[in-house]
Amino acid sequence: MTDRPLGAQISHMLKSRGVDTIFGIPGVHNVELYRGIEEAGITHVLARHEQGAGFMADGYARATGKPGVAYVITGPGLTNIMTPMGQAYSDSVPMLVISSCLAETAARRGQLHQMRDQRAAAATVCDWSEEARDPSAAYDLIDRALAEFTAARPRPKHLQLPIPLLEAPAPPAPPAMAATRTPGVTPTGLARARDVLDHARRPLFILGGGARGGADSARAVLRSQGAASFCTQAGRGIAAADDPLNFGATLARPESAAVIASADAVIAIGTELAEVDLWRENLGHDAPMLRVDLDPESLSDGQRADWHVACDAADFLAALAEAQEGREPRQSDWTAEEVAAARARWRAEADAERPGIVPLCDALRAVLPQDAMIYSDMTQFAYVAQEVWDMPRPGHWHHPFGFGTLGYALPAAIGGAVARPKLPTLAIAGDYGFQYTLQELGTAVELGLPLPILLWDNGRLKEIEDSMTASQIAPNAVVARNPDFLALARAYGAHACAPETPADLQQAVLEALAADRPTLIRMTS
Repeated sequence: MTDRPLGAQISHMLKSRGVDTIFGIPGVHNVELYRGIEEAGITHVLARHEQGAGFMADGYARATGKPGVAYVITGPGLTNIMTPMGQAYSDSVPMLVISSCLAETAARRGQLHQMRDQRAAAATVCDWSEEARDPSAAYDLIDRALAEFTAARPRPKHLQLPIPLLEAPAPPAPPAMAATRTPGVTPTGLARARDVLDHARRPLFILGGGARGGADSARAVLRSQGAASFCTQAGRGIAAADDPLNFGATLARPESAAVIASADAVIAIGTELAEVDLWRENLGHDAPMLRVDLDPESLSDGQRADWHVACDAADFLAALAEAQEGREPRQSDWTAEEVAAARARWRAEADAERPGIVPLCDALRAVLPQDAMIYSDMTQFAYVAQEVWDMPRPGHWHHPFGFGTLGYALPAAIGGAVARPKLPTLAIAGDYGFQYTLQELGTAVELGLPLPILLWDNGRLKEIEDSMTASQIAPNAVVARNPDFLALARAYGAHACAPETPADLQQAVLEALAADRPTLIRMTS
């Protein structure tokens, strides 16, 4: 039992809790956190900006289900990572940000990296933000964060440590606590769901990102009940892509409200039914609805659920599937023909609204391995793809929902590629958003990641231009002079190409997945 500076002890503690990778940037204030990283056997990924470090931690967490950990400095290091923290909060991503802080700010002014209230600033974009005043508190708060990631809705946490405390000798952290579990399924909740389904002729499931871990069970339940389903964009891949009663991620289509109104029972599992899921105020249902969610806040929203079941979505689906075993599959009043007709109409609408993207989505889907993990940015290409591109498995397309930040795709994909070595990962970004974090190309090259970066370059903020036009506003401030993206990528040491046909695009992606470094693939409308 050897005393070390607390900064070093924290790295050893994290290693003992299963953390193998940390993203960040060292600075004079947090340098003590770096004393123990190599000694503990943790890999550190050097970002080019703290925003990139945060998105990398986010991408790593989404790829593994483990918390993404980031080290940042006092003041600007923390404020730079607050955008990724806000995104992680919106999307329920487990992220632990550990920063240094000044020991005293009330009586002294003009200190390096000084903020008026750093802890409170971080608290606006995460689940909680706390300062540890002694080693025991630091260890307790880290264990609290890790426990809450598994026992409650996973959301980012921030721990700050005064610089003198990081430097001072501290005893090792205590042994890890026993793992905590999410609330289990109650007999009452399960019986209610079975009763609703037993009396339904047109049962409809709404599957959200919180149900990703229960995909196999969800598919079994849908088959046994003859149920139709919609998924949120975060829930793509839960229902089987070839399920003839799968409406897909089309909740935002206005006509979906009428389809939902035709159901005689609605079961929404692991979804907030938020604005960014529906793009309307209400789901549109007239039938009784049962909501299943881990978060009481989601269960008490304005969607008028008749029954609430507070538990983990995957556990609920597993229990429901088990309860259906041995029963004859039911024949519902849904038909494959009505689902196929609706999906065909909505696909045509998507193609007409943003021309040229649907064929490229089809081309990419045809050649990508089923285990490919995709990270997209706020770009028209992603908006179309999320609606028309059925995923073969859940949890393999990640997007900045809710908070909706630009600059997410590249650094998040780096985090995902680090988390899944030798497995295919790619990024999709628009020409404007890509420039928020393009400097992280340096990190991807440095790591030698075989990462295709699909750049949708229409030379403008096209979605905003379209919105202005629809609002009868003369488009302005939507065109910016772009650099030579291919030359820029090569300057960083990446490969670069500009395929001209869908077949060329397919070949470029396959070559990029086998390359020795990232490849920027420029696509144009």
